[in-house]
Amino acid sequence: QVQLVESGGGLVQAGGSLTLSCAASGRTFSSYGMGWFRQAPGKEREFVAAINWSGGSTYYPGSVKGRFTISRDNSKNTVYLQMNSLKPEDTAVYYCAADHESYGSTWYGAYDYWGQGTQVTVSS
Repeated sequence: QVQLVESGGGLVQAGGSLTLSCAASGRTFSSYGMGWFRQAPGKEREFVAAINWSGGSTYYPGSVKGRFTISRDNSKNTVYLQMNSLKPEDTAVYYCAADHESYGSTWYGAYDYWGQGTQVTVSS
């Protein structure tokens, strides 16, 4: 079992930055691929970033590539999402997820555990 708790969301102006954190319980965190997804009202859940077990491989969709950076600290059981140059269309609830497959997937269905989400609101 892995429990995930996100933090760091909030209100920010367009062009600003936020860093989300996801703290994981469990001794097997370092073997999990980790991902971030987001969901805006009335829209489907959208892939934002993923990272493999070691942090050596990362994946992003075109909508955030170059603006968002995913990283992890296995000694702290934590994964981060650094978000720069935020846009109003980045407004959503952001979810952290853990995949027992270590490579990190872009598909939400691959993930076994989810956090409760943290709200990010970007004002124009």
